[in-house]
Amino acid sequence: MSGTAEFALVFLGGLMAGGVNAIAGGGTILTFGILGTMLPPGPGQLVSANVTSTIGLWPGSAAAAWASRGAHAEQPVWARWLVLPSVVGAVIGVALLRWLPKESFDAVVPWLILMAAVLFALQPQVARMVTSRGATGAATASAAISRARIAATGLLQLLVAIYGGYFGAGIGILMLAVLPLLGPGDIHALNAVKNLLATVINGVAAALFAGAALGGWFDVSWPHVAVLAAGAVAGGVAVVRLARRLSPKVVRRAVSLIAFALAGYYFWREWCG
Repeated sequence: MSGTAEFALVFLGGLMAGGVNAIAGGGTILTFGILGTMLPPGPGQLVSANVTSTIGLWPGSAAAAWASRGAHAEQPVWARWLVLPSVVGAVIGVALLRWLPKESFDAVVPWLILMAAVLFALQPQVARMVTSRGATGAATASAAISRARIAATGLLQLLVAIYGGYFGAGIGILMLAVLPLLGPGDIHALNAVKNLLATVINGVAAALFAGAALGGWFDVSWPHVAVLAAGAVAGGVAVVRLARRLSPKVVRRAVSLIAFALAGYYFWREWCG
């Protein structure tokens, strides 16, 4: 593949990933799969693809969050309680990716993608569960939320953030399963909190990856980062503005098929390649 065609494919992947992330999350599956076949082969190829993808996609998440800033105007008070575990977890996840052997990451990648694919496929069921909880439960005031529930939710959010710093695909669906523990809420309000926390997790991870790459701790393809970021920003902003014209069901099915195919490919590569 020529250099021009390669970067065109990366831009298209970023465009699609930015749009998918703005709708439901899961765009990392697309860009990781593309970069995993393009970057120089070797023990650190998949780690490099993961790091490059995280840095390149974050500007798209930030742009989509800015484009939908009206939905974030009235965040529940308890949302701020989850920012700290989100930051700490992202730092731990990045540290694990840095210090664990690269071969370990290669070995778990098929399982991580498979888990992300299953989570993405189950996203409608998770959303219905959240909505059902909000419809049947009484609204919970922030002052009435017990310390035990706060601690339990904070711990689960910490685990989600660790996974987000280490790999990250599917953290949005995981958070939609965790957030209702702090009280029932409208699915759109919970989705806004989820997007905010995902931006925090990915932002911390991207900043640490970029700093570590400049220090020689990670291999990052900066030209791919630039092209990926341009595509992700364009896709994220465009989808936020055109969300009502798109069919989330069609997008979800397409990404799910790609995710399961990628999982199969990486299982084959790990075991038979």
